[in-house]
Amino acid sequence: MAGIASTIVIVLVLALGLGVWVGLALFAVGIISLEAFRTMPVEKLLAQITYGTATTPELIALPLFILMAEILFHTKLSDSLFRGLAPWANRLPGRLLHVNVLGCTLFAAISGSSAATSATVGRITLGELFRRGYNRDIVMGSLAGAGTLGLLIPPSIVLIIYGVLSETSILKLFIAGVVPGLILAGLYMVYLGARTTIDRSLVPAARDDVTWAQRFTGLINLGPVALLIAMVLGSMYGGYASPSEAAAVGVLGALIVSALQNSLNWRNLSLACLGAVRTTSMIGLIITGAVFLSVAMGFLGVPRMIATEIAGLELSAFELIMLLLVFYAALGCVLEGMSAIVMTLPITLPLVVAQGFDPIWFGIFLVIVVETAQITPPVGFNLFVIQAMTGERIGRIARAALPFFAIMIGMAILITLVPEIVMFLPDRVTLRG
Repeated sequence: MAGIASTIVIVLVLALGLGVWVGLALFAVGIISLEAFRTMPVEKLLAQITYGTATTPELIALPLFILMAEILFHTKLSDSLFRGLAPWANRLPGRLLHVNVLGCTLFAAISGSSAATSATVGRITLGELFRRGYNRDIVMGSLAGAGTLGLLIPPSIVLIIYGVLSETSILKLFIAGVVPGLILAGLYMVYLGARTTIDRSLVPAARDDVTWAQRFTGLINLGPVALLIAMVLGSMYGGYASPSEAAAVGVLGALIVSALQNSLNWRNLSLACLGAVRTTSMIGLIITGAVFLSVAMGFLGVPRMIATEIAGLELSAFELIMLLLVFYAALGCVLEGMSAIVMTLPITLPLVVAQGFDPIWFGIFLVIVVETAQITPPVGFNLFVIQAMTGERIGRIARAALPFFAIMIGMAILITLVPEIVMFLPDRVTLRG
């Protein structure tokens, strides 16, 4: 059994080290392991798993939410967010830095993607805050950290993937992500307020030139975002639409917003469709490869072996979760977060369920931890997004985002100590339809 586990690890490390796509690497590991250690028709199993996974009804929501985010990326939504939030954030400690957090929180509720959230909000906030004299490091760090909210606040692409792989209700996962997402955004704002109060050189001198009339006028600019949130989340939580149907409603809403902002043209629409196809294809390949590897490991008895070894350590439930916290945080330094989840979930989920944790709770815990992978080099997507927009070195952006990494780890520990933070809404909300 040790030889099987060693073979799986060696083949996976070699494949990833040679630059093989993650999805293909997962297929390769499963095929080679089964061919080497089992006598069975691997090609038939591969065909069955690939077809079964690709036609899973729950995955219909995935390309639609991705398309919605791509359409919105080509609109003027980032400008609307800034003009709507800036008058209200101007009087807070930290002032316009909070626009990064608030803007990412709102856009996360209609995109589901961390990289898309960072890119859309950063398109306007980075230039505006740099021009007004805000410290470059704290501007970049706050955007990198807040952009990770796109993975947690529903509708989240990663939660959809987790729900499919774990056979957990996607709608309940969405509901469970609301409170932790808002608390995490609040912690970011508290940190920014405290940091800029201690070091006032990080923000320019305050100017009290914003009237209440301007503040209420700014709310009009938030209308498109509010409309989309109401259409997508309202239709799901009201019991009027499934996640897949809500995703279709979101695409319609994104097209309406794009048309109202005069951004709807054939060029932008074709770019959005091509971007959605590329992203969906990449994610679909990874999911299918992960499911095949999961089934292969089941045939090989790897999850049972690892579970037996960990059980022999006699860890408490809290110690197990802390071990997984360190494991996933370290894994995020070498693997993108979604890949880390799909590759390890067949092993880690049974372990935590055996310790009495709810799969819904573990999904939120997992997303918070792998959010750190978005801002840790060398594979942090948010770091690359911000580098492309600023031209700064990855190392500098990663150091600027380090406090937000610590906040995310603290949040993961908090929901472990107080799991009701995650389970409060799923345990009390009755879904209609």
